[in-house]
Amino acid sequence: METSEVPVLIMHEGELAGQRWTLDADVLTIGRATDCTITLPERQVSRYHARILRQTDHFVIEDLGSKNGTHLNGAPVRGTAAMQDGDDIQIALCVRFLFVGTEATVPLNLDAPLIAGRLVVDMDRRQVWIAGQPVDPPLSLAQFRLLSMLYQAGGAVCTRDDVIDTVWPDTAGIGVSEQAIDALVRRLRDRLDKMDEHEYIITIRGHGFRLDNPPR
Repeated sequence: METSEVPVLIMHEGELAGQRWTLDADVLTIGRATDCTITLPERQVSRYHARILRQTDHFVIEDLGSKNGTHLNGAPVRGTAAMQDGDDIQIALCVRFLFVGTEATVPLNLDAPLIAGRLVVDMDRRQVWIAGQPVDPPLSLAQFRLLSMLYQAGGAVCTRDDVIDTVWPDTAGIGVSEQAIDALVRRLRDRLDKMDEHEYIITIRGHGFRLDNPPR
C-alpha cells in the first residue's frame, strides 16, 4: 500500500481519545498489556483483547477471547469480522475506535462524534447527535443515562434492573416503580422522535429494552 492508502484507526472514546494509528503493519494488537500495539489503560479491557489483521485486500478484526467482548458496528465479533471504511469498533464497552479506509478520507473535524450509527452519544460532552445534528436542548440527566446505557450495550438488551442501577444508582431500586421506568422511556422516545421518526428504543417484553441504531 502507498502511504496515502494506509487505513487509520482513530480513538473516539476512552482515555486516549483523539489519538490515531496507521495500519501499516500486518498485525495490530489492542489490549491492556504494555507490549500491545495499542495499550489501553482501562480495567475492563483484557490484557490481549483484540487484534486487527491485514488480508490480501482488506482488514479483519478478531476478538482474542476477551472477558468483556469486542463489537463491530454494535455486533459482537465472533472469530474474525471484515472491516469497512467508517466502521465503529467498541472494545469492552468503554473504548471506541473509528476505522477509516485511507488517510486521505480521515475527517478533519474530530469535534463531532465519529460513529457509524445514525444516533451518536458523545460521553465526554454529554451530547447526543442524530443524523449529524445535536439534540437541543440537551436531554435530562436521567434520559441521558438511560440512552448512554443502551448505546454502550451495542444493541444488546438491558433489563429493567440495569435501568434502575444506571439511572438511579443511589436508590438500590427502592421507590423506583415500573411506571417510573416506563415514563422515563416514553419521555426519551418523545425527545428522539422530534429529531427522527425512527423508533430507536425497542421494548422487549419480559426482558427489557434495546437500542436500534441504523447506519448513518
